[in-house]
Amino acid sequence: MTVTIPETVGATRGLPSLGPEGTRLLRLLDDTFERWGVTAGARPMTMPPLLPAADLARLDYYDNFPHQAVLAAPLDLEKRLTTPFDGDRGHWPAASLEPAGLGLPSASCYAVYLDHQGRRIADDTLVTVCSWCFRKETHYEGMRRQLGFRMREIVALGSREHAEDHLTAFTARVDAFAEAVGLSLRKEAACDPFFDKGGSKALLQRLTPVKYEFLYEDLAIASVNTHRNFFGERCAITLASTGGPAFTSCVAFGLERWLSALTRRHGGWEAATRAVLDAAGPVI
Repeated sequence: MTVTIPETVGATRGLPSLGPEGTRLLRLLDDTFERWGVTAGARPMTMPPLLPAADLARLDYYDNFPHQAVLAAPLDLEKRLTTPFDGDRGHWPAASLEPAGLGLPSASCYAVYLDHQGRRIADDTLVTVCSWCFRKETHYEGMRRQLGFRMREIVALGSREHAEDHLTAFTARVDAFAEAVGLSLRKEAACDPFFDKGGSKALLQRLTPVKYEFLYEDLAIASVNTHRNFFGERCAITLASTGGPAFTSCVAFGLERWLSALTRRHGGWEAATRAVLDAAGPVI
């Protein structure tokens, strides 16, 4: 069964809104995924929607994902008088802006690594966050592809074994939940240029993929990602047990994309919500 959810104001610009039914289902999904993390021992945290561009640059973000990057800049209060808002084009001219010192990250986990920078951590550290994320796309499409969207992540920091076991456990959990809600997913290696394309780490990524996506039809709605000790080294996150750099991994859920998949599969908000309630059980 397929369904077309009515377009909302801003949907074709990557900024759709949700009514009561969609809001309820999004919260139900997020509560479910957060509970998975908390049950596994994760600390819930809240991260800022903006991060210093200098910190993201230090993590090679603008080298690896320049096509997705979105930046924020305040108005230059003097120059705005001589270069006012361009109503025809619908934007402020670059000359009227101060330097863009803030970045809007494309994934929730960047803030977690920056928050832990310079720390010694336990070998089995887990954190769960849900943040607004932002990606510049060639086009936008309802709940499938958005400029601004919400991403729930469960992030492992610690030993290599801990990071690997985290992905094994949650891969099984995603598979079981998808089957329970009636979504037929396939797992595919992703080709995101996480590491510099010309470096030795990029070659290792091609031999041993660092990211797998769970796709419903042609839509990736979740992923499992291993970063080895990349963020541990760049952010000086060390293990209390050995003093060496931490390994990290994460499982990510694009919440609006789950809404798209569920409503397409079940034909509407009510049936999709019932499927999630039946699969997830009571949310406390």
